[in-house]
Amino acid sequence: MFRGTFEQRIDEKGRVNVPVTFRDVLKGPDELQLMVTNFTVRKVRCLDVYPYAAWLRLEARLQDEDLPSNVIEFFQNYYFPGAHECQLDRQGRLLIPPRLRDHARLGKDLVFTGVGSKFRIWDRDAWQPVFDGAEENVDDPNVVSTLRI
Repeated sequence: MFRGTFEQRIDEKGRVNVPVTFRDVLKGPDELQLMVTNFTVRKVRCLDVYPYAAWLRLEARLQDEDLPSNVIEFFQNYYFPGAHECQLDRQGRLLIPPRLRDHARLGKDLVFTGVGSKFRIWDRDAWQPVFDGAEENVDDPNVVSTLRI
């Protein structure tokens, strides 16, 4: 599971060090292959990053389930077409393709956030309003009671 929030810098070639904590989750040699795609949260663009095996499970799940047409349309016309296979290099760096860097409007300073079976990459300035907006839900009794915290 990917957990936590980590700040990193991207170099002029579009390479960024994946946090050591996240690399530790990617233990096997097959897990150095990642799928990176475009995503948006609260109208803020970011990137979703999956280990290849988790991506294959997502694809299979979407084939097996009877889903509403708007969900199918999202995956067929936005999520899957935006995906790129990327490989971690020996230094633990991820080369983010230019199209995805442009989509997420990535500057030099990035934030990696763990989201369970995947992680997200954000421009640092874009991440803070998303975090602050989610914090507004802390006092919502439905949020806390859903997880029985």
